[in-house]
Amino acid sequence: MTAEERDPGLQPERTRLAWRRTTLSCTVVALLAVRQALHGGVSATGVVAVALSALAWLGFLRVAHLRVLGMGTARPRPLSTRDALAAAACTIALAVFAVVLLF
Repeated sequence: MTAEERDPGLQPERTRLAWRRTTLSCTVVALLAVRQALHGGVSATGVVAVALSALAWLGFLRVAHLRVLGMGTARPRPLSTRDALAAAACTIALAVFAVVLLF
Protein backbone atom coordinates (compact mmCIF):
# COMPACT_ATOMS: atom_id res chain seq x y z
CA MET A 1 0.00 0.00 0.00
CA THR A 2 1.46 3.39 -0.99
CA ALA A 3 1.21 6.64 0.93
CA GLU A 4 -1.54 7.90 -1.42
CA GLU A 5 -3.65 4.80 -0.72
CA ARG A 6 -3.24 4.99 3.04
CA ASP A 7 -6.46 4.75 5.01
CA PRO A 8 -5.85 6.66 8.23
CA GLY A 9 -8.87 5.09 9.91
CA LEU A 10 -10.23 6.70 13.02
CA GLN A 11 -6.93 7.57 14.70
CA PRO A 12 -6.80 11.19 13.41
CA GLU A 13 -10.42 11.68 14.46
CA ARG A 14 -9.68 10.37 17.97
CA THR A 15 -6.71 12.72 18.19
CA ARG A 16 -8.84 15.69 17.09
CA LEU A 17 -11.45 14.81 19.69
CA ALA A 18 -8.77 14.48 22.38
CA TRP A 19 -7.44 17.95 21.55
CA ARG A 20 -10.98 19.35 21.68
CA ARG A 21 -11.61 17.73 25.09
CA THR A 22 -8.35 19.11 26.40
CA THR A 23 -9.21 22.56 25.07
CA LEU A 24 -12.58 22.39 26.81
CA SER A 25 -10.89 21.40 30.07
CA CYS A 26 -8.42 24.27 29.71
CA THR A 27 -11.32 26.67 29.13
CA VAL A 28 -13.08 25.48 32.28
CA VAL A 29 -9.88 25.96 34.31
CA ALA A 30 -9.47 29.50 32.96
CA LEU A 31 -13.09 30.35 33.80
CA LEU A 32 -12.71 28.92 37.30
CA ALA A 33 -9.61 31.09 37.73
CA VAL A 34 -11.64 34.18 36.87
CA ARG A 35 -14.36 33.12 39.28
CA GLN A 36 -11.85 32.51 42.06
CA ALA A 37 -10.15 35.87 41.46
CA LEU A 38 -13.43 37.76 41.66
CA HIS A 39 -14.86 35.76 44.58
CA GLY A 40 -13.22 37.69 47.41
CA GLY A 41 -13.16 41.03 45.64
CA VAL A 42 -10.84 42.45 43.03
CA SER A 43 -7.17 42.67 43.98
CA ALA A 44 -4.09 43.59 41.97
CA THR A 45 -2.69 40.06 42.33
CA GLY A 46 -5.98 38.57 41.17
CA VAL A 47 -6.17 40.81 38.12
CA VAL A 48 -2.59 39.98 37.12
CA ALA A 49 -3.16 36.25 37.66
CA VAL A 50 -6.36 36.33 35.58
CA ALA A 51 -4.64 38.27 32.79
CA LEU A 52 -1.74 35.82 32.72
CA SER A 53 -4.18 32.89 32.85
CA ALA A 54 -6.01 34.35 29.86
CA LEU A 55 -2.72 34.61 27.94
CA ALA A 56 -1.83 31.01 28.79
CA TRP A 57 -5.32 29.91 27.75
CA LEU A 58 -5.04 31.76 24.42
CA GLY A 59 -1.63 30.21 23.81
CA PHE A 60 -2.99 26.75 24.45
CA LEU A 61 -5.97 27.43 22.16
CA ARG A 62 -3.60 28.42 19.38
CA VAL A 63 -1.52 25.26 19.72
CA ALA A 64 -4.63 23.07 19.89
CA HIS A 65 -6.26 24.78 16.91
CA LEU A 66 -3.17 24.35 14.75
CA ARG A 67 -2.95 20.69 15.78
CA VAL A 68 -6.61 20.03 14.99
CA LEU A 69 -6.19 21.65 11.58
CA GLY A 70 -3.06 19.58 10.95
CA MET A 71 -4.93 16.37 11.72
CA GLY A 72 -7.29 17.02 8.79
CA THR A 73 -4.75 15.90 6.20
CA ALA A 74 -4.40 12.39 4.82
CA ARG A 75 -0.95 12.07 6.37
CA PRO A 76 -0.78 14.25 9.50
CA ARG A 77 2.62 15.42 10.64
CA PRO A 78 3.76 14.55 14.17
CA LEU A 79 3.39 17.22 16.83
CA SER A 80 6.46 19.42 16.70
CA THR A 81 8.68 19.78 19.73
CA ARG A 82 7.97 23.50 19.81
CA ASP A 83 4.20 22.98 19.90
CA ALA A 84 4.49 20.25 22.53
CA LEU A 85 6.61 22.51 24.74
CA ALA A 86 4.19 25.40 24.22
CA ALA A 87 1.20 23.26 25.24
CA ALA A 88 3.06 21.98 28.30
CA ALA A 89 4.19 25.49 29.27
CA CYS A 90 0.62 26.83 29.00
CA THR A 91 -0.68 23.98 31.15
CA ILE A 92 1.99 24.51 33.80
CA ALA A 93 1.40 28.27 33.73
CA LEU A 94 -2.32 27.76 34.36
CA ALA A 95 -1.51 25.53 37.32
CA VAL A 96 0.91 28.09 38.77
CA PHE A 97 -1.60 30.93 38.36
CA ALA A 98 -4.25 28.78 40.06
CA VAL A 99 -1.97 28.34 43.06
CA VAL A 100 -1.32 32.10 43.14
CA LEU A 101 -5.07 32.75 43.17
CA LEU A 102 -5.55 30.44 46.14
CA PHE A 103 -3.20 32.45 48.35
